[in-house]
Amino acid sequence: MIAGPEKKTRVMSERERQITAYHEMGHAIVGHYLEFADPVHKISVISRGRALGYTISMPTEDRFLTTRSELLDTMAMTLGGRAAEEVVFGEITTGASNDLEKVTATAKQMVMRFGMSEKLGPRVYGHDHGMPFLGREFSSEPDYSDEIAREIDDEVRRIIEGAHQRARTILGEQRERLDRISQILLRRETIEKEQFEKLLEGIPELDVFGPDEPNAPALPVGPVAAPERARPEAARPLPRPGLAAEMHGEDDPPRTDLG
Repeated sequence: MIAGPEKKTRVMSERERQITAYHEMGHAIVGHYLEFADPVHKISVISRGRALGYTISMPTEDRFLTTRSELLDTMAMTLGGRAAEEVVFGEITTGASNDLEKVTATAKQMVMRFGMSEKLGPRVYGHDHGMPFLGREFSSEPDYSDEIAREIDDEVRRIIEGAHQRARTILGEQRERLDRISQILLRRETIEKEQFEKLLEGIPELDVFGPDEPNAPALPVGPVAAPERARPEAARPLPRPGLAAEMHGEDDPPRTDLG
């Protein structure tokens, strides 16, 4: 429901599957070692919707306020996928485009709406003239100078680069776990929360997932009894003339039940 329908017809190359596994594991490991990030709930390299893979993190309780520390940790976790590509492959892909959109929007909100920039202080920058009935922002009117605009850009860049560097540092320190669990993710395709935590503790894969499921039972050898024939169905009386018209109407299409 969250990630969208499974794309069974989408076939990825082995290298793309490997990059996807490291990308998703980068999100998961960075999020696990950050104090204020939401706990990892599920990691998968099964393609769903527009995503080649996904990492789901969920809060442990309902929240109505978000602290600056929580925003910074969430941004670092979001950039964990791109950081993993850099650390492991020395290259970046287009797979992090949505992650970059999220952290850029968050950093701008922190600076321009939430007053969370130490340099620019507790002030709102810009007035939004929204159209609530359309559900989207219609226009934005700046109320600051070009010098302040440059400072806003510098602060947004500083916040994003700080989160990115935190993600790279964590993955560098946890490189062994990143490599080991990414390979397990490639084989298993999906790792749940409890399994992920046990793998981080160093518990062997077989002890975490158990033995592989046995093959389907073999078909019995020898003669097989013929199935019992079904009794012929009793003849049904023909409908009276005009009965179908009474049920649906001559011009009405037959009803289709919604599942």
